[in-house]
Amino acid sequence: FREFAVTLSVSIGVSLVVSLTTTPMLAAKFLKPFSEHSKGWFFLTGERHLARLTAEYERGLRWVIRHQITTLIVFGLTFILNIYLFVIVPKGFFPQQDTGRLGGQVKGQQDVSFTQMKRKMGELVAITQKDPAVMNTLSFLGGGGPGGGSSNTASMYVVLKPDAERHHPFWSHARDDSADAVVNRLRPMTSHIPGVQLYLQSSQELNIGGRSSATQYQYSLTADSVADLDQWAPKLMAAMQKMPELKDVATDQQDKGLRAQLVIDRDTASRLGVSALAVDSTLSDAFGQRQVSTTYKPLNQYHVVMEVDEQYQDDPTDLQNIYVKATTGAMIPLSAITHYESQRVPLSVNHQSQSPAATLSFNLAPGVALGDATVDIENARTRIGMPSSIHGGFQGTAQAQKDSLKSEPLLILFALFTVYIVLGVLYESLIHPLTILSTLPSAGVGAILALLIFKIDLSVIAIIGIILLIGIVKKNAIMMIDFALVAEREQGKSPEEAIYQACVLRFRPIMMTTMAALLGGIPLALGSGTGSELRRPLGVTIVGGLLVSQCLTLFTTPVIYLFFDRIRLAFARKSTSGGVSRPSGFDIPAQPAGATLHASGD
Repeated sequence: FREFAVTLSVSIGVSLVVSLTTTPMLAAKFLKPFSEHSKGWFFLTGERHLARLTAEYERGLRWVIRHQITTLIVFGLTFILNIYLFVIVPKGFFPQQDTGRLGGQVKGQQDVSFTQMKRKMGELVAITQKDPAVMNTLSFLGGGGPGGGSSNTASMYVVLKPDAERHHPFWSHARDDSADAVVNRLRPMTSHIPGVQLYLQSSQELNIGGRSSATQYQYSLTADSVADLDQWAPKLMAAMQKMPELKDVATDQQDKGLRAQLVIDRDTASRLGVSALAVDSTLSDAFGQRQVSTTYKPLNQYHVVMEVDEQYQDDPTDLQNIYVKATTGAMIPLSAITHYESQRVPLSVNHQSQSPAATLSFNLAPGVALGDATVDIENARTRIGMPSSIHGGFQGTAQAQKDSLKSEPLLILFALFTVYIVLGVLYESLIHPLTILSTLPSAGVGAILALLIFKIDLSVIAIIGIILLIGIVKKNAIMMIDFALVAEREQGKSPEEAIYQACVLRFRPIMMTTMAALLGGIPLALGSGTGSELRRPLGVTIVGGLLVSQCLTLFTTPVIYLFFDRIRLAFARKSTSGGVSRPSGFDIPAQPAGATLHASGD
């Protein structure tokens, strides 16, 4: 954070120095008067279309000024629509990216042997490798890692082919093999292998939370006793598996492991002269990989390990082939003094905050927002009647997304409040900042409508785009109000004349700045490539917000300016006696598009 702050401070300082020194010097050196520029066909065509567009704008501007009540109603409906769209838009956290990599876990039955798990892993790798979008597959069985080191868990990593080989233009009829499409295609192909389940997820560049799980999102349950957890965690998992919004529901609960416990008949063993220590030592020699010697060579040394052959290690009945040496020297079969009992035991007991815990992880079905899934899971917990002694909560990405939903409205409100304070200081007024902020609801409507049209969640990246819109959109009103205030104070014009003249003369720079920002957002909205899904919401919100706000604010801003000016004059008349009221209207002249209007700046 310190390095980021230093870098940001230095870059701001350097850019400030350059903008105040080098930029004016270069402008004086290279810029020429407008009359000296050669005017080609492109310039003349653009000027002709701009003049026609300006004339149409003047015609519409006269209409809205004569029908101010209708315009204010449209603004009010836009404000209400903005709130409604914010409520109904699907809410996510970060966009799901296609990085060309898949990762996940393989979970087998809790009583599966290492040998059987190895064979099943080979089948899964073979199926995965046959997919046309897969380039390489790597798997690990046992050991440390997401699987926790159990013999019934494994890790798998899949590298997909390059993006250009998997994605095709929208006009092509070839199949589009995105990472999520590959996961959805492999799910039914690997589900027919009995006793094992493959859970895959697309690797993301941004991961929240350090807890690993079989799938992307986690929901944890904690209880005071393991018995309560063993009773209710499977019930919630069964309810989640029935939800069409969720896929690949998994659990880290390992409570059905199989153990063969060897019970020694001590009376018989004592009568035959076999001690418990001799039984332990014999079993350690047979199955414990005891090192019995070391073979030395000129360059290397080799450990000699003693154990029974692998074919006699797979079944508890193989214990009948083990013999124990008695104190008399006789070899006693192990089955004569022992018997084994099968028991169900937990392979592991997970804890969270010193309490027994079980984590249920899941992926989302295509087109489902994370915010909707979290609500459905909470409703499922209530529906199955889970007692209050069992505490549940989202973890990792799901928890961060839930927290962000609480802070998003406050974040937007604080941004608006900050803009209001800055504009209030700039204009030394409490009214004019409201006129400028009135341009924002239309931008919000455009941004959220664009997200809904393209089926994109309202994520953190989209919120950043909306905050950027606050700075981009309000410049339309700033350009108009700056000119109108100067015209009122220095030229003595009425508010209607001043704002009308400001709108007409500022139409060209408003269109220039808006189109520059809009065209800059189009590559973000339409861009492709690895990880482009993370940037797309930013471009969609900017383009959608600017399109709608540009169509509305050019007509609503002058009406709202006049509305607030009448409110200001009403308060002024109450606070002062004998004040002179200003006219509330005038006849707007029908000026041609190319008419000259004097202004104190452009």
